[in-house]
Amino acid sequence: MAGKVLVVYGTTNGSTARIAEAVAGVLCKEGLAAEARPAQSVASVDAYDAVVVGGALYAGRWHRHARRFVRRHRRALAERPVWFFSSGPLDASASERDIPPVPGVRRAADRLDVREHTTFGGCLEEGAKGRLARMILRNGKGGDFRDFPAIEAWAARIAGELTAA
Repeated sequence: MAGKVLVVYGTTNGSTARIAEAVAGVLCKEGLAAEARPAQSVASVDAYDAVVVGGALYAGRWHRHARRFVRRHRRALAERPVWFFSSGPLDASASERDIPPVPGVRRAADRLDVREHTTFGGCLEEGAKGRLARMILRNGKGGDFRDFPAIEAWAARIAGELTAA
């Protein structure tokens, strides 16, 4: 398969963007042309051979920009390989076990025959936007729980699938 991959994300405070950038970086190292972009900035996926969609989780839902991206581009996504990731648990649970997708993400993944979904730990640090985020931080529940070696390993598996095809 030709190797142009779009990695799109929905994020509020930038944590999911950093995960998407890490995924795109690994794909590039593996010889694929990859770029990470905010989901709301993408007008078309026609120029891409594969797509990775990531969304931060808020109150059991994917970030609205990730949801809207999938809805808006569902026909084009159905014609190419797609992977999903979620980011969000503010604890080590994502590194300790597989966390299934939230119901809305699972339904979208089933409709699009997504190759794989994975959940990575999230990151919430001082200065985060949003009332809920500030409340979580005040209660001492913030921190950085992203596991970049696991993120990079997942991206390398995607690269392996794409280069083998």
